[in-house]
Amino acid sequence: MISPQAAIIYSMVLSAAADGDLANDEIDTIKTIINGLPVFDGFDSTKFNEIAGACTDLLTEEDGLDAAVEIIRQSLPSSLCATAYALACDVVAVNGIATQEELRFLEMLRHDINVDRLTAAAIERGSAARYARNQTDPDD
Repeated sequence: MISPQAAIIYSMVLSAAADGDLANDEIDTIKTIINGLPVFDGFDSTKFNEIAGACTDLLTEEDGLDAAVEIIRQSLPSSLCATAYALACDVVAVNGIATQEELRFLEMLRHDINVDRLTAAAIERGSAARYARNQTDPDD
């Protein structure tokens, strides 16, 4: 098992890596989250690279994604499951495009950490709203 904070970092890193690319804006968002949210109070942010590296190393192994999600499931208290899901959704939403791979990962994560469908829908809508792009609407 890993710490609950490391499990949340795993969920964010895996959501960022789901499309095969860890984009800089996704990594920057993860670091901003770690440095700004109360769930990470007392967390040593210098350990981010070590934790992210351990997580991505799992992906090189056979069934590594399943193993990583199982580590997340075992390491998160139930009170932080929705938090982990929400932050994974935020990382997916940051670049404005959710790929099929990212959506499949989020679905897998949601099931494995027992975030119900209604809660997940609310979280997903909140992430989409927070990271919406400024677009002009001709009807406005």
